[in-house]
Amino acid sequence: MSDSGTGGVRLDEPAVIGRRVLRLRTELGLTQRQLAEPAYTPAYVSTLESGKVRPSEAALRHLAERLGVTSEELATGRPARLAAELRLRLTDARRALATGAPEDAAPLFRALYAEAVEHGLPGEQATALLGLGDCLLESGELDDAHECFASVERLLADEPLPRRVPAIRGRANAHRLTGELRYACYLLETALDQLNASGLQDPDALLLLYTASIAPYMDMGAHERAAHAAELAIALAPRVDDPALLAGMHRGVARTLIAQGRIAEADASLAKAQDLYRQLHIRTELAHCHWMRGYVHAQDGDLARAENELRTAYDMLTAKRAALFAEQVEVELADVLRRRGQVQEAEALLRPLLAVGTEAAGPTDIPEARSLGAGRGTVHVGAAHRLLGLIAEECGDTAAAEEHYRAALPLLERAGVAGDLAGLCCLLGDLLRRTGRTEAALDAYRTGLAHRATPGTTTLGPAPETSAAPHAAM
Repeated sequence: MSDSGTGGVRLDEPAVIGRRVLRLRTELGLTQRQLAEPAYTPAYVSTLESGKVRPSEAALRHLAERLGVTSEELATGRPARLAAELRLRLTDARRALATGAPEDAAPLFRALYAEAVEHGLPGEQATALLGLGDCLLESGELDDAHECFASVERLLADEPLPRRVPAIRGRANAHRLTGELRYACYLLETALDQLNASGLQDPDALLLLYTASIAPYMDMGAHERAAHAAELAIALAPRVDDPALLAGMHRGVARTLIAQGRIAEADASLAKAQDLYRQLHIRTELAHCHWMRGYVHAQDGDLARAENELRTAYDMLTAKRAALFAEQVEVELADVLRRRGQVQEAEALLRPLLAVGTEAAGPTDIPEARSLGAGRGTVHVGAAHRLLGLIAEECGDTAAAEEHYRAALPLLERAGVAGDLAGLCCLLGDLLRRTGRTEAALDAYRTGLAHRATPGTTTLGPAPETSAAPHAAM
């Protein structure tokens, strides 16, 4: 296919168009003169059919009308309805992902991508890859998901930045889930800077980016930045009509409200998100709302309601076969169960997630998780080790507790989750102090204090100015 087109259509090479004109003219029994007149000469048609000239837009329209086809079909060989039908089937595949399992929707997107490639439809190729990337995110195939989103960005390299924003958000999510929080923030901040600097005030794209930045900011402990992003998202909301974007905003804002101790407002924000996701039949995001409401109730000390919400989220994610997210919910459910005194059930949830392979791990080795682990749910595998350390310590097994705490340290350090890391260093320091290792305890405390000071002092640039906290009237 040639890159030069008319009206945004990618034209075939002149020789291909010429052969198509000759075939259609012959099938209709027309002479070159009959096809050419009154606007063109038989010689022009002969030159065109031999592939020696590229037809202009006007010539394409004239010839197409005489040949009984559209100018797009004449220029590309595609029926005019093909792209529209493909887009309709892409919508159906997106619906299949929203309501069903990612592994069932993924083959649909792959087939549609292959069809879009065959017919030279780069926009539809990008849409198919974006859907496939979302499938791979849900199933936890993060490297493949990252490549899908990167391919979308390459396909749309010449398009305006707002067209590439969903792929940038997807790539940032893949990095966040692998524990690369700072790089996820860098991707989102760079896109925001470019949008704002270029004057491309696309409210949908901006809302998507601000909402996406909340989670990695919160994970890193950069709560002021998360709150600032939430404020900017709330300000954009009246200019956005897409209910899925608004639902995502409500869910993201809830995280900042939780950090501020505004539990009732956070729960109300999540309820709004749930209502929208329920109306849209987006089951994975609805499960995420139950997941977060479980976290809200746990923070508020209502462990019974927290357990109920987390079990609901787990059941929904398991039914959708969204493996990575289901495993992450198991870790948070285990925390609630431990706090409710159901220690054996909590441990039974955690240990399979950290099962080592066939090779025995040494006492200083970090066990590679069967499904969670470095590069796949890093933050949650660190949390699982922390919980098992707490359980071991409560049972009087300080050696096992220390081993789990030390296994969690490099995982959380790699992910850059400053708050979790500081808390873990405090737990390790307390354990070392109680066992008489004062100098080692002091080292652990110093490490924790250093990480606690990390957010806002390294790659993220200056912290935003403190402004009014986001409100719940959304």
